Amino acid sequence: MPFGGNDWLDLTIEPSLEPDLPICDPHHHFWDMRTQRIPYQRYLLHELAADTNSGHNVRSTVFVEARSMYRADGPEEMMPVGEVEFVQGLAAAADTGLYGPCKAASAIVGHANLHLADRVEPVLEALQAASPNRFRGIRHSVTWDPNPAVENTAAIAQPNQLGSETFRAGARVLARMGLSLEGWMYHPQLPELADFARAVPDLTIILNHIGGLQRVGPYANRDDEVLANWRAGIAAVAECPNVNMKLGGIGMPRTGFDWHLRETPIGSEELAESMAPFMDYCIEQFGPSRCMFESNFPVDKVSYSYNVMYNAFKRLSSGYSASERADMFHDTATRVYRIN
Repeated sequence: MPFGGNDWLDLTIEPSLEPDLPICDPHHHFWDMRTQRIPYQRYLLHELAADTNSGHNVRSTVFVEARSMYRADGPEEMMPVGEVEFVQGLAAAADTGLYGPCKAASAIVGHANLHLADRVEPVLEALQAASPNRFRGIRHSVTWDPNPAVENTAAIAQPNQLGSETFRAGARVLARMGLSLEGWMYHPQLPELADFARAVPDLTIILNHIGGLQRVGPYANRDDEVLANWRAGIAAVAECPNVNMKLGGIGMPRTGFDWHLRETPIGSEELAESMAPFMDYCIEQFGPSRCMFESNFPVDKVSYSYNVMYNAFKRLSSGYSASERADMFHDTATRVYRIN
């Protein structure tokens, strides 16, 4: 069976739980990659609107870079500005209300190469100029594993980038400009992130996808060891007050669940039960005021629908207080990304 597909997702239909609960989805992508053999090759405003209008009260979203729509020419370091220019236009279209009430891409996270050190400043200024009202920061992925069986998706394929002085110099420029950094790495790198966060304490960091838990390839069938290392890494990063946590990304096959291979997509009750041990541990370590539920769509869409996913988030968070849930579904994200 191929990954996902809307026809496949439609095999599991549920009513939306608590449909009035305000939501800010702090992590999704836009892309048009029809030349590449990936699931959901196109995910633009029409596709996002179909998901955000599927039953939950999604008021705003945050776009996170996807290395799509780069400029075709000009200086290499400036090519990512094209992505922000493109998303700024989509966000303006969403503001018309034509695609529903959700203010898509109310905040925009682009990309800049922090290894430029101080020379990253004009790139960041160009990103700000491309989106004066929405640009909030960058993601410079540092995913790395020495095992060749692990897919290294980093912007630059090299180990220990967080410890690099050039990278840290670039990060200090980010902090000085009041911009944030998305932390996307694999769980064995979490101690590196904790050290980095302490070295740049004025930088707001948002840790993506529960810290990049890996449970496939060389990490498969080793949960006692793998989860102990993951928990230790999460606890170390949580001690850094400048780091916030995104609760999501579990739909990616690399987390070790084979939901994408099922004949019928998973429902929210089972999904909530499966997610809860990971989510609850992150919430326990960071606290609700530093946590935010994310969709990571369309990447996580290979495993479950948007409606089922938010039903699962609502089920697994039902034991938290109203104010704690407000933080995790909406308020942490709008505060961190400065969304009105």
